Amino acid sequence: MKKSIVIFVVGTLLGTAGGFALGIFFYPYLFLADIVAAERVDDKSARKTVAAGMFIHANSRDPIHYGKGKVTVYQDLVHLESDFEVGPGPKFHVYLVPEKNVVPSTHVARTMFVDLGRLKAFKGSQNYPVPPGVDLAKFGSVVIWCEQFGVLISPAALKFQ
Repeated sequence: MKKSIVIFVVGTLLGTAGGFALGIFFYPYLFLADIVAAERVDDKSARKTVAAGMFIHANSRDPIHYGKGKVTVYQDLVHLESDFEVGPGPKFHVYLVPEKNVVPSTHVARTMFVDLGRLKAFKGSQNYPVPPGVDLAKFGSVVIWCEQFGVLISPAALKFQ
């Protein structure tokens, strides 16, 4: 009788933990992956382009954390272009990072990064205002970063114009 109770309790705990873990993993795929942002840059012709870059898949052995698409940096705005896409996940943020070549082993959280805000969608064009006083020349990359797990999702090295 005791053995049956122990097996039931252990099975219940393992089943609950496994279901919770699967829920965290699949939630973004089920409910958020189909949202596509479509923000435009106001007065694009009046804005000065400071830099541009391309998001890359930072770790080819990781099929979940990927990114692709272009980013354009204006004097006061970071614009993820319409071809932007990342694999879904929790608490993704857009950072300006001082390093030019950001790789998975880069300690992004220890750099003097600027958090531009939480990612609005996993696909599509999005705008992120640059806070006043930020010297864009000091930042070599725009990075998509998972704050919840401290993981690099996708970096884009900037080429200044």
